[in-house]
Amino acid sequence: MIKEIIVVEGKDDTVAIKRAVEAETIETGGSAIGEAVIRRVMLAQERRGVIIFTDPDHAGERIRKIVAQRVPGCKHAFLPQEEALYKGDIGVENASPEAIKRALANLRTEATSDTAGLAEVTMDDLMQAGLLVHPQASDRRLKMGNLLGIGYANGKQFYKRCSMFRITREEFMRALTTMEQASEGDQ
Repeated sequence: MIKEIIVVEGKDDTVAIKRAVEAETIETGGSAIGEAVIRRVMLAQERRGVIIFTDPDHAGERIRKIVAQRVPGCKHAFLPQEEALYKGDIGVENASPEAIKRALANLRTEATSDTAGLAEVTMDDLMQAGLLVHPQASDRRLKMGNLLGIGYANGKQFYKRCSMFRITREEFMRALTTMEQASEGDQ
């Protein structure tokens, strides 16, 4: 049984989560998150903690951002897009129980206001790693985001996530090495 309550988008996501693990969920009902849902998430965070587990698409990221802004200190589970894809549809409901378990095993916790200024990864690090202003920057960010467990994001958001989830320089360099070794193996 997972102690925290998992915030998902809809009923199908709840069904997929419950196929994988024993947990309780709060469904946002889509991207128009009402005040009643936010109040339930706040109460859940106070009493048991919250894991935000939304679809790896634009709408899911929007919901993640809204909930995280309104309810500080949430944990985040990220699912790689390729593990959430079925017949052109991207969503948690399409993920296998194993993929969901992996995402929940690699939770990231947001930095609090007293630790937020301790970012180790810099914009220069992102530039040197080819994650910004590089012909394959988008593809490289997708791979690095999956390796770091922070999901895909554009350059600015990727930097913010590295800070928000307190990615250490050591973690970043390990993921970069893994990504580059995998790229060499593909050639």
